[in-house]
Amino acid sequence: MTLRLAGLAAAFALLAGPVLAAPAPSRLDAIAQDFVRLTLEAGEREPGYVDAYYGPKAWADAAKAAPREVPALRAEADRLAAALAAVDAKALTPDEVRRRAFLAGQLKAAQTRLAMLSGQKFSFQDEAQGLFGVRPTLRPLASYDPVLARIAALLPGDGDLADRVDAFQARYVIPPDRLEPVMQAAIAACKARTEAHIALPPGERFEMEFVTDKPWSGYNWYKGDAHSLIQINTSLPVYISRALDLGCHEGYPGHHLLNALLEQKLTKARGWVEFSVYPLFSPQSLIAEGSANYGIALAFPGAEKVRFERDKLYPLAGLDPAGAEAFDAFNTAKAQLAGAEYTIADDYLAGRLDKAAAVALLRKYGLMTQGRAEQRLRFIDTYRSYVINYGLGQDMVREHVERAGPSPDARWKRMEAVISQPTTPADLAN
Repeated sequence: MTLRLAGLAAAFALLAGPVLAAPAPSRLDAIAQDFVRLTLEAGEREPGYVDAYYGPKAWADAAKAAPREVPALRAEADRLAAALAAVDAKALTPDEVRRRAFLAGQLKAAQTRLAMLSGQKFSFQDEAQGLFGVRPTLRPLASYDPVLARIAALLPGDGDLADRVDAFQARYVIPPDRLEPVMQAAIAACKARTEAHIALPPGERFEMEFVTDKPWSGYNWYKGDAHSLIQINTSLPVYISRALDLGCHEGYPGHHLLNALLEQKLTKARGWVEFSVYPLFSPQSLIAEGSANYGIALAFPGAEKVRFERDKLYPLAGLDPAGAEAFDAFNTAKAQLAGAEYTIADDYLAGRLDKAAAVALLRKYGLMTQGRAEQRLRFIDTYRSYVINYGLGQDMVREHVERAGPSPDARWKRMEAVISQPTTPADLAN
């Protein structure tokens, strides 16, 4: 073991606690360490690139003090990818083979993102494949018209469908003075249902904060040591259907739990330092967003979600629970429009749509208010092909987990493996 790796093992041994033995050295360790340094320096060149980091502070300080220029970072990403490819898989344990595959995807994403920062242009599908390891299917918008017709039948009346949807959804807005107790109750329920199947890391915790003027509706900022800050954006009305969605997605079994389990089981217990940093534009995001979205249905399968909303959350929000089933039926139908956003984003990012046209199409095919469509376009401007991770990622995780069989215990066990192991998009095909 080199002095550098010995120091690394010592640093993470302190994080993990005295009961854990130092992990055996691996030929992947040096590549992983250099990947973390590369990611931290790339984060200095692109704000927001690093979504979370809880490794040694000295590494972050060094990256901040002297980040390499983008061309040098591209060369480093190429060097690491070549070094990783040169590692003989036959000499690795099965766990190390999975670790190597995870690192390969992360490095491919780094190469793609650094190329983008250098001015290289990719098509929407090529960008998504380079960053997130999957190639989305882009369907013509007209193929979603039958879904709009079914939703129109749910909301009979005169006038534009988007206007009718606006009026309908306005009945289901959580009053601002009721938002905190509703969200606390929702997150508590998500946690309880998750904890019944997955052991939570000791001392895990989160704080919740309400913010404004963001391009997203909710965000989990993982701080390390099983600790998260969950932010809820209140710039636009929050619908009652979003409470459990946000509680499961940002909390349990979503982002908070995924990050806490990866820290506990991989970073601390095994010394796999690459999991101490989370580059937002990487296949890790497809796993994170997909599992967080699927986690809603896993925690509240079938009619259990609408029953909990009707019996617990509607009264807390001061809303009439008699409308719960109608709102749930609308949201179930609306979910079938998710792929339309990819087509709109593709056309907009390629310059085939201007902002006004893109907002109009998001409003029509996303059945959003004007304000929400404008917010969503801000998200697309900021995160580009990242939008695929929610719907496509959810579909891939759902199919993978439900192949375990109909048993809830089997599905939760497979979900736990997804969010606590070095899972790649390719793993979800099995």
